[in-house]
Amino acid sequence: MGLAFDPTGYERQLEEKRQQLTALLQPFAAPAPEVFTSPLEHFRLRAEFRLWYEQGQPHYAMFEPGNNRQPILIEQLPIASERINALMMPLLEACKADPVLGRKLFQVEFLTTLSGEALVTLCYHRPIDEQWDIAAQQLADQLNILLIGRSRGRRRVLQRDHVLEELTVNGRTWRYQQAEGGFTQPNGQVNQHMLGWALDAAGDNADDLLELYCGNGNFTLPLSTRFRRVLATELSKSSVRSALENIALNQVDNVTLVRLSSEEVTQALTGVRAFRRLQGVDLSGYEFGTVFVDPPRAGLDPATLELVKGYRRILYVSCNPLTLAANLDELHKTHRIVRCALFDQFPYTHHMESGVLLERR
Repeated sequence: MGLAFDPTGYERQLEEKRQQLTALLQPFAAPAPEVFTSPLEHFRLRAEFRLWYEQGQPHYAMFEPGNNRQPILIEQLPIASERINALMMPLLEACKADPVLGRKLFQVEFLTTLSGEALVTLCYHRPIDEQWDIAAQQLADQLNILLIGRSRGRRRVLQRDHVLEELTVNGRTWRYQQAEGGFTQPNGQVNQHMLGWALDAAGDNADDLLELYCGNGNFTLPLSTRFRRVLATELSKSSVRSALENIALNQVDNVTLVRLSSEEVTQALTGVRAFRRLQGVDLSGYEFGTVFVDPPRAGLDPATLELVKGYRRILYVSCNPLTLAANLDELHKTHRIVRCALFDQFPYTHHMESGVLLERR
């Protein structure tokens, strides 16, 4: 991603995506998609670079898909945030000048935010120790960044292992802990559009929301303002930790978070199986009128499809329109699409993010 950067072709590529999504949703009588554009450059808040050594000197390198032998050496990446671009060369020069920082360094990972924070992870093919800590802290102070070192099986965190992001949705600012190595939406501006669309599509409700695949609470926090209560579920332990921190950080008091997979949620809600992790949670007390799902690329499994069909409204955000369309083959039997959207999270690629709101027929 980023090697085919060409702003002059952006509108054409976006129109192709719109047409593709429209064609995929046409069998389900979907309305025309609302389209949310991306900034043309500096939109990607995270980036990962391998280092390629020529005559003993390191260079940032990227590779075309399927070709890891022919590097493309770069000094700047136009799709990456301005902060990443400003840090790239000073960081590399510092590592070249100090063997404690630069010896057997093979990868650099950047995580930045709209709020201005930057966390950099340096990955090594050698053990790193307290001597590295001293040199790394000097570099972190010099560049005003958070810094983490990784070597096989070990991680050295100098200050903290996360950044604090701020996202503004419908005039309200939400704060998010975004952990190193955890999933976050890479395009912050488009993420704000996604959150705003989901909030608008949800409307105001007197009943409750069931959310599957809640991640770090990206959608959970804004959506909590539109429902009486939210039961949010997520399987990843690190995402659950971040989500709990974000719920507390924003003083949200109507969300209950449980660590369950979507399959386990189905088993719990259908009474097939009891879970200790649900101890103290009165499932019978919820009145779910809406279910929100943001599944992985594989989409919803058959059991989860059957579960969500039982709710009056389904708000579905998808990172893979092909699996979304496959799921809609089943959901369309009981629900109709009343709104849909295209979010251009990944300009200059064929990837697209989309959303649909379905209501029971």
